[in-house]
Amino acid sequence: MKDISTATVLKGHSHVFLGTGHEQNERKTWAVIVLCGAMMLVEIIGGSLFGSLALVADGLHMSTHAGAMLIAALAYTYARRHAQDNRFVFGTGKLGDLAGFSSAIILAMIAPLIGYEAVSRFLSPVTIHFTEAIPIAVVGLLVNIASAWLLSGGEHHGHSHGYGDAEHDHDGETHQFATKLGNVELSIFEQGTPPRFRVSFESPASVGNESILDLETRRADGERQHFSFVDRGAYWESVEEIPEPHAFRASLQLADGAYDVAFEEHSHEHPGEDGPPSSAHRDYNIRSAYIHVMADAVVSVLAITGLVLARTFDWVWMDPLAGIVGAVVIANWSYGLVRDTGRILLDMNPDQNMGARVRAAIECDGDQVADLHLWRLGPGHLGAVLSVVTDERRDCAFYRARLKAFKTLSHVTVEVINTAA
Repeated sequence: MKDISTATVLKGHSHVFLGTGHEQNERKTWAVIVLCGAMMLVEIIGGSLFGSLALVADGLHMSTHAGAMLIAALAYTYARRHAQDNRFVFGTGKLGDLAGFSSAIILAMIAPLIGYEAVSRFLSPVTIHFTEAIPIAVVGLLVNIASAWLLSGGEHHGHSHGYGDAEHDHDGETHQFATKLGNVELSIFEQGTPPRFRVSFESPASVGNESILDLETRRADGERQHFSFVDRGAYWESVEEIPEPHAFRASLQLADGAYDVAFEEHSHEHPGEDGPPSSAHRDYNIRSAYIHVMADAVVSVLAITGLVLARTFDWVWMDPLAGIVGAVVIANWSYGLVRDTGRILLDMNPDQNMGARVRAAIECDGDQVADLHLWRLGPGHLGAVLSVVTDERRDCAFYRARLKAFKTLSHVTVEVINTAA
């Protein structure tokens, strides 16, 4: 007989899945729009008054830049204002990904236009007014640098896995047992030292030297490792270091029996970290704005280089060559942004390692995950639907407790299929 039950876990019973820096990034984007808008007006008005076609052209180019920023800013504002709107089944967290995808398409259209103009100038060179063109390019670069500075912090976050990193700990990975020796605590400690197991007893004086016999870890791939312990006075510490990742099932053998617990690698899920978790945390809306700024900055640097070399050595071909290089760079960045945001909009699994860790946490003692779906709800928020087959009398609350360690799982639905007779 099969007994099927389901349960949904909602953090705070809310569907607000916005990134932690949502409002800050929103303010930064609006600030860049003001800066670009002011520069655009100065260039267009100044060019019209003084008869400079180059100045007017750069002002119009700045307007496309401001337009792209406007997409990002409006996405932030709309997502925040409608975060509680129940018409959005899983909240408005993915609106920034949609805006990032749109900005990437705009970049993808700009790249061939720049390339076309550059090839046209190769075939039909035009007279370059260096006196006007170079200062305009320099001013444009300064505006881009200021914009990048305003947007900085929303896209790049440093993270260290060194042993001196005080942020890297496993405080949530402490397990307690009630034994004949009193309460026992098993934890992973790695602040200032290589990671090792520590076992603390409620009454250390009553613990004999033979109390801790062994600890064995079992990973999802079947790998096993034994750990021996030495007495440090206030606690027992494993002689062997714990290899990464810290996701495994541990069996602690004491004098009165074995105690099994699951450790999860949730402490490594930091926003902006390089590697798989970054796709779950990254704010692609601010990233798209940042890429727009950096693309414009690259074009400005190439333009200045090409203009200076063209004027100094009479290499007129350097100006269109710089345009072609800039088009290639922009096309490459737009492709990466389309790829990353497209995956999210199509609900691809943003973190394969997370899926493996969730599966390992559920299957560590004989249960089976029959179905598992992970998708991104917003920056730092994942949704999960899983079906568990078990022959034990376990309900959804049992598996909720196991998944509680995964901080990025913000909306979880669990189905339990009980095959016990």
